[in-house]
Amino acid sequence: MPDAIILPFTPGAWVRLPTQPDWGIGQVQTVVGARVTVNFENQGKQIVNTAAVDLDLVEEARPPRG
Repeated sequence: MPDAIILPFTPGAWVRLPTQPDWGIGQVQTVVGARVTVNFENQGKQIVNTAAVDLDLVEEARPPRG
């Protein structure tokens, strides 16, 4: 059994970076392995290495309407 649990972030999900609360909430743009590109409301687009820092899931991505 693995030591760490990796959350499956998906594009469109809303997240928060606990170590940078002033960045605000961000929306996941892309996910490539442990690298998650997030567009934060107060910091813009950032690449977060989830192998090194934790992202908190605020809200899961919603399926498109239609």
